[in-house]
Amino acid sequence: MNITRRAFSTVLTLTGLAAVFGISPLRLFGEAHAQTAEEIAKPVMLGDMTLGPKDASVTIVEYASMTCPHCAAFTKDVFPKLKETYIDTGKVRFIFREFPLDKIALAASAAARCIAKGDAPKYFALIDIMFKQQLELANDPLPTINRIGKQAGFSEAQIKACVDDDPSTKQKIIDDLKYANETLKVNSTPFFFVNGTPVKGETSFDAFEKLIKPLLKS
Repeated sequence: MNITRRAFSTVLTLTGLAAVFGISPLRLFGEAHAQTAEEIAKPVMLGDMTLGPKDASVTIVEYASMTCPHCAAFTKDVFPKLKETYIDTGKVRFIFREFPLDKIALAASAAARCIAKGDAPKYFALIDIMFKQQLELANDPLPTINRIGKQAGFSEAQIKACVDDDPSTKQKIIDDLKYANETLKVNSTPFFFVNGTPVKGETSFDAFEKLIKPLLKS
């Protein structure tokens, strides 16, 4: 079996996360049964962040980590065209789910959730900023999260309360990560489901379009 560098890095980061937060690495990488449409659609602990109508012909689910360069590349290079062409026109419903590969990504995800407070457009704007400032986030996490939070109107104390003082948000993200790995077989980022079909790794707009077009209602 060939193991790519990306897959190997994912194993290392996920195993590290498992150790830090008390998740069994054996469970994190254990065999999981085949996922079903119902399992993929199951509401996450914090509720899904979505763009596009619920009755869209196509639903795309993305699992991503704020510290994943491939996720940042998708957000920068592919997502804007996907949004303009299919999400904004009502043809695709897009769901973003957190799959943090390290403590920095976990903190950034928790901050975005807390600051957005269920406002999906605000949440997507926040994660867009975080992906664009990914290098700063990796090198100087807390000041970067604080700066982004302040731009969204939060004080430093409010951000600390979100990220550190209330552990429930982080725990729910970890619980969702475990469910995604154990039940849906998500084991790398970015990881997508297009109407239930798994799509792993960096994917171009053209590749998504080839998947989307046959699924659209005539």
